[in-house]
Amino acid sequence: MTAADLEAARDRIVPDVVADGLRVLFCGINPGLMTAATGHHFARPGNRFWPVLHLSGFTPRLLIPAAQEELLTYGLGITNVVARATARADELTADEYREGGRILAGKVERLRPRWLAVVGVTAYRAAFGERRAGIGPQERTIGGSRVWVLPNPSGLNAHWTAATMAEEFGRLRAAASEADDTQGLPGP
Repeated sequence: MTAADLEAARDRIVPDVVADGLRVLFCGINPGLMTAATGHHFARPGNRFWPVLHLSGFTPRLLIPAAQEELLTYGLGITNVVARATARADELTADEYREGGRILAGKVERLRPRWLAVVGVTAYRAAFGERRAGIGPQERTIGGSRVWVLPNPSGLNAHWTAATMAEEFGRLRAAASEADDTQGLPGP
């Protein structure tokens, strides 16, 4: 993929991978240029979302970005806080985050996932005005959906390894599985 291809991707909208009543709706910050160019979430080589999703037990095998629709069979989905594709998340404005949080809240109320999992504490703080939020389950609910903040799986996030991210994703998976057990629903 050339630099021109990536630049042309800035104007593309990446469709959500969603359905009503998901177990977990994962929410990225915004599409990167590789994601926009391919139409597949977390497509940039070096992004650890797909390996961590598998290591944490959410998926029975390692998926590639092109297989993102398979997530729906596991009761999982993907959306973003902000729809605009950028090379880096620091290109987004505070207004874009706030508006993205408003749109995301409406989407969550409509789709009713059991959990909204925002991957990136900074994005969560900016979108929902929760300056002191940390990684893990949040007090906030959106409609009937619980909220969990996960570490950003970008390869640029050196504070977290794939193994430590998988542990945190695994905590969410266990909480989501607990909800499945109490509601008599099958897990992955």
